[in-house]
Amino acid sequence: VQLVESGGGLVHPGGSLRLSCAASGNTFKIDVMGWYRQRPGKQRELVATISSGGRVDYGDSVKGRFTISRDDAKTAVFLHMNDLNPGDTAVYYCNVVLGFSSVTYWGQGAQVTVSS
Repeated sequence: VQLVESGGGLVHPGGSLRLSCAASGNTFKIDVMGWYRQRPGKQRELVATISSGGRVDYGDSVKGRFTISRDDAKTAVFLHMNDLNPGDTAVYYCNVVLGFSSVTYWGQGAQVTVSS
């Protein structure tokens, strides 16, 4: 499975961005799709995940502001980010987990910078 992220960039505090991740290859095996981020000087952390059954999980710091969605063909996952603040500045990584094997794939990362 190959993952390509897009949609990162610079945004002012209070603004919005949408990240997209396009998956290719053996996408029919994908179970969970999601986003993680790595803030400067911090470890990688959960942002949001969505399973093939529709279960959604969010990191505490983004609940109520970010929304994850995916297309039914399991070829793309999206992250809608609202009310961004400088603490959201990070490299955002797309992640998928295959069913049964639990093999994990990562995208190359998309930089999101929130600054005035």
